[in-house]
Amino acid sequence: MIVYRLLVSLFALFALPAALRRGGVALLRARLGGGGAPTPGPHLWWHGASNGELASARPVLDALLQARRDLHVVLTANSATGLDLARGWALERVTVRPAPLDPAWVTRRFIRRWGVIAHVTLESELWPNRVRLCPGPVIVLGARMTERTARGWARLPRLAADLTGRLDFVSAQDAASAERLSALGLPPAARGPVADLKALYMPPQPMIPQALKDAFPRAQTWLAASTHDGEEAIVLDAHEAARATDPALRLILAPRHAARGDAVEALITARGFSVARRSRDPAPGNADVYLADTMGEMPLWYALAGRVFVGGTLVARGGHTPYEPAAFGAALLHGPDVTNFAAPFARLKGIAISVHDARSLAAGLSALAPPERQRDAGQRAADALRAETGVDGLVREIVNRLPPVS
Repeated sequence: MIVYRLLVSLFALFALPAALRRGGVALLRARLGGGGAPTPGPHLWWHGASNGELASARPVLDALLQARRDLHVVLTANSATGLDLARGWALERVTVRPAPLDPAWVTRRFIRRWGVIAHVTLESELWPNRVRLCPGPVIVLGARMTERTARGWARLPRLAADLTGRLDFVSAQDAASAERLSALGLPPAARGPVADLKALYMPPQPMIPQALKDAFPRAQTWLAASTHDGEEAIVLDAHEAARATDPALRLILAPRHAARGDAVEALITARGFSVARRSRDPAPGNADVYLADTMGEMPLWYALAGRVFVGGTLVARGGHTPYEPAAFGAALLHGPDVTNFAAPFARLKGIAISVHDARSLAAGLSALAPPERQRDAGQRAADALRAETGVDGLVREIVNRLPPVS
């Protein structure tokens, strides 16, 4: 524990000046466990790193709030995007705060301030002092323990055993993570069913402006979702090749990071395509490519596209989620690097189309051109990724462990 105290103190030395620069005194105070106006009474502390984790677990949180109408929640996130997402939900009995750092005195301050009675943390967010100091049960949903992370914890066996030994319920996102946590010291009684939170994703029904409906007939539209540098050039080459046999084909290009919008626009125009940008053009008009350079609108693009290329898979990024486009019924295409989502992509073998360059991507798009092929592939993908452990089962496990609110 001494080593961890040193490491977390060093981390705080770097994190606090960054918090002051980004959010001023208010964010600095929050990172130190203060600020805000706590509602009276005890709280469940719900924590996720960012918007992806929080969005995946939203169905569980909603069901828990219905099951325990006496429960108040303080929800924390590390990132600004996660905080914005959670605040946008405007959930009753939920207060959203920046996550405190993990020095013991900060954690104690936060727990006292909010009257924390239990802690639910998502995926890989295991902070030793939160686990050690929480006065009630600690629950981990969608726990993720990679081989590399497990090796790191194994170098600190006493800390790892103390951490995992204090967990009351863990639902790992895959069997391999469950085994690694058990090897580090997770008690058998705390090991719950495997449940990947991303498989619980419930697609929203976005309001689609008529101008976008007219511009993007679903069967004629494909989306390159969450692309990275190096992928956009391949996407554009594939689009040009596919349009040779399907001139009506429409492309929505959504970079993973909206801040890259200028660079991606320059690439599009350099390739000879006309381009409209969502950030300045509410509709694409006659543009060849619609550049989706805004935050928080991915459900809109998924709803418009009958075919979706999953970004981060043609470069060494490990790939992004197939769950969300599959939930919208899209036919999926992806590159070879699916490290981050190996298990779901394994279930998609023979359903999603694997590509490795512009030529194979264009061929995949053409193979999925018939609307009935898109519908069939989309339905099969949704069926393959449907969660084995549902929301109700996870909520029962949480409710059974929560103390009464007095």
